[in-house]
Amino acid sequence: MRFRSMLRVGVIALLALFAFATVSPSQAQTAQVRLEFVKAGWFVGGSLGSGSMNFGGRTYPLRIGGLSAGFTFGASKTTLVGTARNMRQASDITGTYVAAGAGATVAGGARVITLTNGKGVTLVLQGASVGLSFDLDLSGMEIMF
Repeated sequence: MRFRSMLRVGVIALLALFAFATVSPSQAQTAQVRLEFVKAGWFVGGSLGSGSMNFGGRTYPLRIGGLSAGFTFGASKTTLVGTARNMRQASDITGTYVAAGAGATVAGGARVITLTNGKGVTLVLQGASVGLSFDLDLSGMEIMF
């Protein structure tokens, strides 16, 4: 009797394991992102811009706004391109991204940045800035549809 009980538990466990293994979890995807924004400030800065995201065969327009605090001086225009990783649906790109950073733009300069939002989406971006600016600050960027 004890053997039958153990056999029954084993069969149920095996069936549960098989059922779990055949269910395919939602796969995270990668989107292509392009952002353009202007940043200006004197100790406290702000940024405003737009962009686009290609995800799942569709192109989505994006709006960008942000604030920075610390040492910020000058103004620059930045264009960044790259990827948004860990995407499950298009709306995952929206949210607040925070970064501490330092940089300088004198006529032109390169930028490389990695940001993550609360939904786990990671932006890996690179590009160029033009203008005259120096920054050593904590920045927050909001991306919206």
